[in-house]
Amino acid sequence: MSVTKAQKEAVVALLTEKLADKPSVYVTDYKGLNVEEVSQLRQILREAGVEYRVVKNTLLKRAMENTGGYDEAFDYLNGPTAVAISVQPNAAAKAIKVFRKKSNQSLPELKAAIVDGALFKGNQLDELATLKGKEELLGEVVTLLLSPIQNVASAIESQGSNLLAILESLQNRVEA
Repeated sequence: MSVTKAQKEAVVALLTEKLADKPSVYVTDYKGLNVEEVSQLRQILREAGVEYRVVKNTLLKRAMENTGGYDEAFDYLNGPTAVAISVQPNAAAKAIKVFRKKSNQSLPELKAAIVDGALFKGNQLDELATLKGKEELLGEVVTLLLSPIQNVASAIESQGSNLLAILESLQNRVEA
């Protein structure tokens, strides 16, 4: 049974919407996984907040063209393809690594990943897994910004009595 033009258009529209909403897209090759393993992989990815679907390369390419910013990924759209889409940049990479460890194999193979507009090639799964999410990065920035203030406040609190004594001494000198 062939897929109708309307069904293809619906898939492209859905993929376009997903790509626009979620900045992390992993293009994988699932060839070599049996049905049970694909089900396990989907479960692990779902638990990590990642949507995983097998797609036709031409439909994914159309959705990427509609969304824009995915031109570098077109070269990797060949052979059996499944796409993992998520908000968190490292969620899919971590989930794939968990699956690989549990199943004791090197599948699924990462063809490429596009994270916030940057292209990562298939051999960079470990780097992708160590990427930090926006919330983590914002937390670090806030911590860095607050640390000097906290240092000053703690110095004043710990040395408060000495500081007060010095100020009183200086005031007495001025008055005298």
